[in-house]
Amino acid sequence: MSQQISLSDVIPASANGKRLDQALAEMFPDFSRSRLKTWITDGCVQIDGECVDRPREKVIAGCTVSIETELAEEKRFEAQPIDLDIVYEDEHILVINKPAGLVVHPGAGNSDGTLLNALLHHFPDIDQVPRAGIVHRLDKDTTGLMVVAKTVPAQTHLVSAMQEREITREYEAVCNGAMTAGGVVEEPIGRHATKRTHMAVVAMGKPAVTHFRVVERFRAHTHLRLRLETGRTHQIRVHMAHIRHPLVGDATYGGRPRPPAKASPELLESLRGFKRQALHAARLSLHHPITGEWHSWDAPTPADFLELLEQLRVDRRLHLND
Repeated sequence: MSQQISLSDVIPASANGKRLDQALAEMFPDFSRSRLKTWITDGCVQIDGECVDRPREKVIAGCTVSIETELAEEKRFEAQPIDLDIVYEDEHILVINKPAGLVVHPGAGNSDGTLLNALLHHFPDIDQVPRAGIVHRLDKDTTGLMVVAKTVPAQTHLVSAMQEREITREYEAVCNGAMTAGGVVEEPIGRHATKRTHMAVVAMGKPAVTHFRVVERFRAHTHLRLRLETGRTHQIRVHMAHIRHPLVGDATYGGRPRPPAKASPELLESLRGFKRQALHAARLSLHHPITGEWHSWDAPTPADFLELLEQLRVDRRLHLND
């Protein structure tokens, strides 16, 4: 079944002369700009009884806007009792420390056992929020912090904050190669031309910006702290591979084991046994979507990541005089 949506309001003075899509976003903040824009182009919006289907149409204060449309019911997924490491929760949002191996959203080959299924069990009312409140994702084998919206208004504000780059996401990573300094990668990312499940730096891709700094250097690897300005699929993995420093364990983007000369058996085992990309979402900072209060959370570095770092440190000490 679908849900009937019927909205009506008078255009306020603050929206006078603005584009229709901008005015509607101001008037009906519970709905995303993209959804409102779709309703406009689909002919669902009227001003003083006349259909207006151009998002760029300028509006006049005092006119009456009405929207008549339907929300298609999303595919229903099963609630499953999957443990969640909840870092923070209130009536509007929750912040989760995601473990390696947990898929965020059901898809091909992962119809259940996902974060979404776990959210439905933890808070059943979240099924009223599109995508169960998920506003950004982490790859299956990336660990760390994610924010989830428990209500439609919270989701709308979080999506807007993400688009406006108002949410800070910082990561830890271990990459191949001994880097000498930090920097920034500003290269567009899009779907790979031939490998459709892969992303790549492509001229016609979406803008993507990744900042990184060196935390610790090893003989043939580097521990990095990274900050995203944008949130493209596989962004850090693609950008680091692009500058020829793919992440340890990232078989998709060239992060095969590259041990230094005379590496110990323990380091060789640690590198070969690290079967996921060495990437951890360590810090998440944002303004609360409802209260506006600034929050910042940190997630401890996972045990496998710490063990990898320790083996790299041991290797560095053993070869100080080489």
